[in-house]
Amino acid sequence: MPAYIVLTRERTHDSEEMQRYSEKAKAAREGHDPQPLAFYGDVEVLEGSDMEGAVILRFPDMAAARAWYQSPAYQEARKHRFQGADYRVFLVDGLTEA
Repeated sequence: MPAYIVLTRERTHDSEEMQRYSEKAKAAREGHDPQPLAFYGDVEVLEGSDMEGAVILRFPDMAAARAWYQSPAYQEARKHRFQGADYRVFLVDGLTEA
């Protein structure tokens, strides 16, 4: 069953750190092959707090999603994300059909 990692950027504090994060996060995808379903396109918040952007990555299953998130390459990138912006990140098990 597919799984999704969703990242929502709430507020940017340091654009240089976010640039470093972007470069390192892109490299961290190698060997994990997430499928981007949404990648910082236009966001319209219907309920809740405003956000600057969102990413939704599809993985074959929860184990594959965790493997990417916990990989040393992504953990290195994540350090820059923590310094550059406030995010909410979660992993959700998906449905193959509704």
